[in-house]
Amino acid sequence: MPSQQPTESVLNPIVIVGAGHSGVAVAAGLRSRGWEGDILLLEAEKEAPYERPPLSKELLKAGAPDESTVLRKEKFYHDKRIDRRAGLTVDAIDPAGRTVELSDGSRHGYHRLVIATGSRARSLTVPGAELPGVQALRTRDDALELKRALVPGARVAIIGAGYIGLEVAAAAAAKGCDVTVLEFQDRVMSRVTSEPVSRFFERLHEQNGVRFVFGAAVTAVEGSDRAERVVTADGAAYPADVVLAGIGVVPNQELAAEAGLQCQDGILVDDDGRTSVPGIYATGDVTRFTSTIDGASQRLECIQNAMAQADRVAADITGQAPADPEIPWFWTVQHGVRLQTAGVRHPDDDVIVRGTPAEVKFSVVYLRDGRLAAVDTIAGLTDFRPAKKLIAQKTRIDPLLAADPGTPLTDAAFAAS
Repeated sequence: MPSQQPTESVLNPIVIVGAGHSGVAVAAGLRSRGWEGDILLLEAEKEAPYERPPLSKELLKAGAPDESTVLRKEKFYHDKRIDRRAGLTVDAIDPAGRTVELSDGSRHGYHRLVIATGSRARSLTVPGAELPGVQALRTRDDALELKRALVPGARVAIIGAGYIGLEVAAAAAAKGCDVTVLEFQDRVMSRVTSEPVSRFFERLHEQNGVRFVFGAAVTAVEGSDRAERVVTADGAAYPADVVLAGIGVVPNQELAAEAGLQCQDGILVDDDGRTSVPGIYATGDVTRFTSTIDGASQRLECIQNAMAQADRVAADITGQAPADPEIPWFWTVQHGVRLQTAGVRHPDDDVIVRGTPAEVKFSVVYLRDGRLAAVDTIAGLTDFRPAKKLIAQKTRIDPLLAADPGTPLTDAAFAAS
């Protein structure tokens, strides 16, 4: 189907606010779908858009180059006639006039506006959080600052045992740092996985010298000229030269909210990325939407979702059909062990372990009302691809067969009735 092109005698550009994975993918998707109008891509950071996942993984390793992998080479933007402008933010949106005001004082009209502002690290708000030595990890500059601080013997306190906190813990331990992870919950990655997976990774980290303190409510960071210790509610103090706050992210929705778009811990969008205001779309980490799988309201922080939403936005703008939706998937690598997840687990799902965690290669499947809802694969991908298909098909699974790692997951499916 040919791309729908606007009929205005003077064509305003499609303006994309944010040049992360999703923003760049929207621009690329528009061109691949035949859009011929102007595209203005705005990015607050001054460097070329780059890959984010390596910031807490490869970039922190000893001997790894400081350069980030760019999402697209400059030649791509030139060849595709994408006007990429770095170091600029949008200060205000005027939906009625279909204009945006930029940080340099200029105003630009838009034919369609795409908000892809992503998310930012949640700030640590306890006394002492502003001391040198306390930081988050969200940008390349954050990663380079952390990399310089992770030297042998450095005392590292990580607040939060999610993906970022644990990836940094692994990198710090590998560099010979003294690592303590302070987590308010009673296990690691409690928001995203089940207890068997949590306990496996706890043991893995402990075998590599990482200490965990659970039930830890951080109340202060203390020090004279820089961070020296982290204090918890029970009065305990943990020496620290480096403090990383890995306590989650918040969506950068303020610009949208000020323009009157509906927001609720994320900009609310429909299946095609359309917001509550005509002519304005949103995509990526900044959005909240209703899952087509289980009807749950969710905000997903993963590259796969950012790319899938970008495709749907580009398809809707050009009047074409989007690609078939893909099951959300996520991944992390800690101490060389890869955890890959498909689907979104709920806390009350039935948990079935396939294999033996002690053998460092197993899977965990999650059943919801008898249907496969999610899967975790640890150090192996045998179950990953079949599970994605079964999740998409909302397949009912025999729990006894699913518990046998020798039975292919597809053979554990009940025949369709």
